[in-house]
Amino acid sequence: MNIVNTLAYYNEKAKEFCENTVNADVSPQRDRFLTHLIKGDRILDFGCGSGRDTKAFLELGYEVEAIDGSRELCKVASEYTGIEVKNMFFNELDAVERYDGIWACSSILHVSKDELKTVLKKMVIALKDGGVIYTSFKYGDFEGERNGRYFSDFTEESFGNFISDCSEIQIIDTWITGDVRPGRGEEKWLNLIMKK
Repeated sequence: MNIVNTLAYYNEKAKEFCENTVNADVSPQRDRFLTHLIKGDRILDFGCGSGRDTKAFLELGYEVEAIDGSRELCKVASEYTGIEVKNMFFNELDAVERYDGIWACSSILHVSKDELKTVLKKMVIALKDGGVIYTSFKYGDFEGERNGRYFSDFTEESFGNFISDCSEIQIIDTWITGDVRPGRGEEKWLNLIMKK
């Protein structure tokens, strides 16, 4: 898996990364995702990073489970959210029809395109019928290492083509946003909501 350097990056810079992202305002994306869910639904925060969104979902009355591949991020996020964040890799997801929603904000973009389809299929299996996935990718066609981490970028067209053979899921919403972190506004993000 192309994840070794990426995990080393997050383990080494966990504190700094959390400080830079914990206050990033992704509430418009969360709100758009939550229109497809009802209070009390079970959400998996798939690659939770600082735990920012896990905490927000908990405070809004959802049942939340959170995972991250970085041991150090799991420690920080567990402390921040008050729930145990499980240390596991995306390809280890083995739940079956457990979640009403899966939130994968800026997370599965670190999986190579070769492995991403397998991860997406596991996400679909983990969703209840009618469940939704939110995910986001940097906008473009790049794939490879950038600043010490692995990225798979997509456009609307390339992602649509990428999942065209995944008949169990369909894209129901896509939109482009700028990066919400200070000084990063010129970076564009592809946001997607898919339904099982």
